[in-house]
Amino acid sequence: VAARLEVAALAAAAATRAPGGGDAGMDSRLDQETAQWLRWDKNPLTLASVKQLIAAGNTEELQKCFSARMEFGTAGLRAAMGAGISHMNDLTIIQTTQGFCRYLEKQFSDLKQRGVVISFDARAHPASGGSSRRFARLAATTFISQGIPVYLFSDITPTPFVPYTVSHLKLCAGIMITASHNPKQDNGYKVYWDNGAQIISPHDKGISQAIEENLEPWPQAWDDSVLNGSLLLHDPSASINKDYFEDLKKYCFHRAVNKETKVKFVHTSVHGVGHSFVQSAFKAFDFVPPEAVSEQKDPDPEFPTVKYPNPEEGKGVLTLSFALADKIKAKIILANDPDADRLAVAEKQDSGKWKVFSGNELGALLGWWLFTSWKEKNQDHSALQNLYMLSSTVSSKILRAIALKEGFHFEETLTGFKWMGNRAKQLIDQGKNVLFAFEEAIGYMCCPFVLDKDGVSAAVITAELASFLATKNLSLSQQLKAIYVEYGYHITRASYFICHDQETIKQLFENLRNYDGKSNYPKTCGRFEISHIRDLTTGYDDNEPDKKAILPTSKSSQMITFSFANGGVATMRTSGTEPKIKYYLELCAPPGNSDPEQLKKELDELVSAVEEHFFQPQKYNLQPKGE
Repeated sequence: VAARLEVAALAAAAATRAPGGGDAGMDSRLDQETAQWLRWDKNPLTLASVKQLIAAGNTEELQKCFSARMEFGTAGLRAAMGAGISHMNDLTIIQTTQGFCRYLEKQFSDLKQRGVVISFDARAHPASGGSSRRFARLAATTFISQGIPVYLFSDITPTPFVPYTVSHLKLCAGIMITASHNPKQDNGYKVYWDNGAQIISPHDKGISQAIEENLEPWPQAWDDSVLNGSLLLHDPSASINKDYFEDLKKYCFHRAVNKETKVKFVHTSVHGVGHSFVQSAFKAFDFVPPEAVSEQKDPDPEFPTVKYPNPEEGKGVLTLSFALADKIKAKIILANDPDADRLAVAEKQDSGKWKVFSGNELGALLGWWLFTSWKEKNQDHSALQNLYMLSSTVSSKILRAIALKEGFHFEETLTGFKWMGNRAKQLIDQGKNVLFAFEEAIGYMCCPFVLDKDGVSAAVITAELASFLATKNLSLSQQLKAIYVEYGYHITRASYFICHDQETIKQLFENLRNYDGKSNYPKTCGRFEISHIRDLTTGYDDNEPDKKAILPTSKSSQMITFSFANGGVATMRTSGTEPKIKYYLELCAPPGNSDPEQLKKELDELVSAVEEHFFQPQKYNLQPKGE
């Protein structure tokens, strides 16, 4: 009774605090949200923090916590852990899962027979009592309270284990609790459909609506003891671990080479989940396990040795890896991001310097390797007509060049593995063979038994490629050059500006659509002539007879691609998970144009022109990468 009275008093205080003065006023929606929170939240830490903010009249912080519910999109949820509807916490996980559960019940009549899989990474936020493991248990509780079977991993796994389990066990859906390579305070809720790929529209909108309709926690929502001894709860850890690595063995083409190789590898999991899984992958390929960076080997939610736990940021994340590799005279470094769905690779050059391969460069190497290995096993040229590779529209066009020369199919999709995974599944269902898919953000799908990026399989397949090349006295860098000589140089540059103001971002893109004040796109960028424009926000494409883009469009995100008369392509787009405006530039030369230095100079000039004329960082107060 005392507790109920305290909640009522605080709720009343929130509702009646007058505007102005020291106690800043709260609008009625904020009053309603906080009062609801006080009724529903049973996590003592987040509940206490909201009570403190109300008692202190801290409207500014309350607005941050309650101004807007996290938006459920095709990437699921991603936000900082903490109290309130704007953050990842016990209550928002319960609400999200209740909505997802009700949506699945409408979509699948056999949900209670098939069930769902749930896994998690090692993230934790002691201040709010939130952790990936805790969130996974609460999500499992929601489903089991409704009589739906749950395959809940008993310990951390890489993200690709969730789509693998969905496909392998023919489940209705999968949930991975992870914020991938985001800063340590963040967490996320990633959703897979029954086809084993990430969700695409309209599922995100349907789930979002169902969440809004199921906000009040169900009677057993907070009681995760219902999991104990439940016949509906299954732990797939042992069987999936075994089956995944058995399936992976089918992609080992040179076992004898792997057994004998003198190439040494260093691996870092950057305080994430990857270590034991990459060790197992090497074992499956008959390699000596890679040397692990001991300071980063074990999961640690504080990520103490790196500023950002993102290998895509390059050399800063790899400092300890370089030191270990130099010490043990290893030539190759393999780095996974914390949820092990991405892979960065570095190689020691003859000059003594380390080269960190871009996502596009590693995409070229892996694409070439998987095709070369396939060709050795398939001498029948008619099989080429069913062979496909995919990449996203902001990634290098190198696979297109290889496909043109070798006679297999290449398709481009929208940005993100949700599109490539879903398209790959469509092709597989039509009897096609999808050999490889990649995106420039160091994501690779080397084995189509996982319809998403997978840093574990990519790591060991890269190791086999490096070991095979070593038998020919070739390095990865030398082979990359050989690919460019044969198929044409494809030189890329990708970066971003940071902008926290959505209105500014919108204005920047609208000004590009009205460059001359007469609703026309630009015709030049500095000295570079524009030959073709595609705008996937508005659906405009001047290369098509009806001026309508073929790829799906989305008004909720900004994305414009400019093609230039010199063979350059520049795409500018907003990020779905970070306050960034990203850009991707590529200069594609036909085979035979082998002056990479001249091409690099041309690309540098094009990058400068795009930054100066299209981004206008001073005008829009944009913060460059790295500051």
